[in-house]
Amino acid sequence: MGPCAAGKTTLIAGLTRLGVNARHIAQEHSYVQDMWRRISNPRWLVYLDVSYSVATRRKHLDWTEAEYLEQTRRLAHAQRHADLIIPTDEFTQQQVLERVLTFLREKGLGSG
Repeated sequence: MGPCAAGKTTLIAGLTRLGVNARHIAQEHSYVQDMWRRISNPRWLVYLDVSYSVATRRKHLDWTEAEYLEQTRRLAHAQRHADLIIPTDEFTQQQVLERVLTFLREKGLGSG
């Protein structure tokens, strides 16, 4: 979970390639605070965070800072309940994937 351009799609693709069952829940677009729990009730919830400036640079998003803040407000419940939070601004896609894989290995799951 996380705001647009945090790296969710890329992370899920990397995890799926390695045989890890992962899915995206579009919580950032929902007003239902615990939609993530109602839809899938995941065993582990990973939250990818990204700043407004980096998000707009990554995806060339045409949105305002107020829209970004609204997404983070919608995600607040998920962030509070996340098992792992990764601020992705300073990490490569591979580093984010490796952090998640390390977390999963520590929990006895995942690839490798």
